[in-house]
Amino acid sequence: MTQWKCSNCGYTFGAETVPDRCPSCQKACSFHDVTCYIPECGGPGNIDPRLAGTNEGAPLKKEK
Repeated sequence: MTQWKCSNCGYTFGAETVPDRCPSCQKACSFHDVTCYIPECGGPGNIDPRLAGTNEGAPLKKEK
């Protein structure tokens, strides 16, 4: 499962695909993939702390 972070409020959540609106702030935002892909942070399904504290990574869904 991919871990996503809302570009508006910073809420992080796990989902297979990004929603139309953030589950927390209810806005149509960009979402950043903050999934861990290395063993040091637990691998897929976990949040990468290096990315969760930033807005790094290409947004996968643009604001409407």
